[in-house]
Amino acid sequence: MQLIILGPPGVGKGTQSVLIAEKLGLIHLSTGEILRDAVAKGTPLGLQAKSVIESGALVSDEIMIGIIREVLTKEEMHKGFILDGFPRTVKQAEELDALLDELNYDNIRIVYLSVPKDALVKRLTKRGRKDDNIETVLHRMQVYKEQTAPVREHYKNKGVIFEVNGEGSIEEINSKIIELLAA
Repeated sequence: MQLIILGPPGVGKGTQSVLIAEKLGLIHLSTGEILRDAVAKGTPLGLQAKSVIESGALVSDEIMIGIIREVLTKEEMHKGFILDGFPRTVKQAEELDALLDELNYDNIRIVYLSVPKDALVKRLTKRGRKDDNIETVLHRMQVYKEQTAPVREHYKNKGVIFEVNGEGSIEEINSKIIELLAA
């Protein structure tokens, strides 16, 4: 199974991805970790990403999809993986769709975790991270709405997305996702 977890900031994508990976024996692919790993290893794309990151800009879709390609072409990925934090734009989603097709991945599931905005703001501002103040959180929500929310519609239009209510305990949400994936 190839699983993509989508949802707004603070919805619990990372937490659920780790739990699902453990329960289903999938490889957890966090795009943040993949990016940091490529930079640390000094791969050609990692070096490009490093210079972009150091300038304070966002890594381009082309660099990100290239780094994702490097990872997904590894043989062990055919045993199954969870992609957490990617795609973030419709262009990335379209590129990822083409890449998964090219690499003959044929058991792709997409789960969208949804939580009302006010609950997410409350959740994010209570985490205690330095960058989780109300202004930063609201800005991240706006960026998500503009750039990433359309990815949900992209997959909805293709009829390949499962929506899960992300409210409740970590265990309750996890059980809903596992149940959905088993169906």
